[in-house]
Amino acid sequence: MPALRSTAELGLKPDFIGKVRDVFDLGDSLLIVATDRISAFDVIMNDVVPGRGAVLNVMTLAWLDRFRDLPNHLLSADPRDYPPPFRAHADRLGGRSVLVRKAKRYDAECVVRGYLAGSGWKSYRRDGTICGHRLPPGLRLADRLPEPLFTPSTKAAEGHDENIDFAAMCEIVGAEAGARLRDLALRLYRDGAAHAEPRGVILADTKFEFGLIDGEIAIIDEVLTPDSSRFWPVAEHRPGEDPPSFDKQILRSWLETLDWNHAPPPPRLPAEIIAQTSRRYREVLEILFPEEAAKWAPYL
Repeated sequence: MPALRSTAELGLKPDFIGKVRDVFDLGDSLLIVATDRISAFDVIMNDVVPGRGAVLNVMTLAWLDRFRDLPNHLLSADPRDYPPPFRAHADRLGGRSVLVRKAKRYDAECVVRGYLAGSGWKSYRRDGTICGHRLPPGLRLADRLPEPLFTPSTKAAEGHDENIDFAAMCEIVGAEAGARLRDLALRLYRDGAAHAEPRGVILADTKFEFGLIDGEIAIIDEVLTPDSSRFWPVAEHRPGEDPPSFDKQILRSWLETLDWNHAPPPPRLPAEIIAQTSRRYREVLEILFPEEAAKWAPYL
């Protein structure tokens, strides 16, 4: 399937354009299309990674099916159910799009960490805490935490999200909703980690988004994808070292070798870096959900 950088290529005009997704406002619902755009250091590359958007979308669909006892925003992933003019582009939107109910989004990222990495590692090295959680001394990079930690962050309209503690999150969403969101996020993380680890994948950390639909808390946005989560191969996990990830790490590592200031315009990407990144995304989908990967193979 040809790569898709923008739905404008199909003659469509999205109401919102994100780093990866084009979103169409259909009144009570949204049509969300995961393109093959890719960003690094908050800069969208001029080159695309074929199939990346479909991987993100199909992984979310697979996890939502696993968590189907919980409310979510999904209406359909079948372009034949979409209104015109989207139905006419079923061959290009298949695998990479969803029709979802609108939700009143909670303005907080529900982050759960099971291992010490990323900004959590930086915070721990600074003062021994992560978002108000004090941790035992002597932990190493990539160490498994004594228990999964709920470490929320702000949901910034622009710029970077900021880590906050649970009390600060409750000031944003309310104490009752905060407790429910925390418990849901921890449950989803534990379930996701339990699915991944026997298959040779560590779910180091992840973030969820939730919203209210008909008065119920529902899962929205992407779920446990390589963009919203840190997946590591079990076989290559060595505490004290930064493990390779099933994500855009190959791209970021290559960019770090360049004399580039992480500002637009981005450099052109070599074909091999694009191909390696594309394979890395597909690999984690094929490991975690082989049947779904086979089902959606024509779009990946």
